[in-house]
Amino acid sequence: MADLYADENVSARVIDRLRGEGHDILTALEDGRANQGLPDEDVLARATELERCVLTGNRNHFHWLHATNPNHSGILTFSDDIDKDALAVRIHTAIEDAVELKGKLIRVIRPSTGSR
Repeated sequence: MADLYADENVSARVIDRLRGEGHDILTALEDGRANQGLPDEDVLARATELERCVLTGNRNHFHWLHATNPNHSGILTFSDDIDKDALAVRIHTAIEDAVELKGKLIRVIRPSTGSR
């Protein structure tokens, strides 16, 4: 299982489900860093200091941060989904499929529903 650092945009339902799968998650709120408008660079630095992979829905900026400095404990980004249980399953599966999180960017996307 993974040691994760959930930023402020991760829903409590997703966090609860991932914890139920055995992941160790520290939230920005639990870390005393919520509602402070901290830059994403600071969130990534804190997670790296704690040797935790960042879990975030803030895809674009964290993808850029990874491209500019891949020396971190991992970044897992996701496309939000109204079905938080399904999202948690996709995140858990992506973590299980990854051999190592350190220095990696893992993207979890919402499945296409197709149009009719």
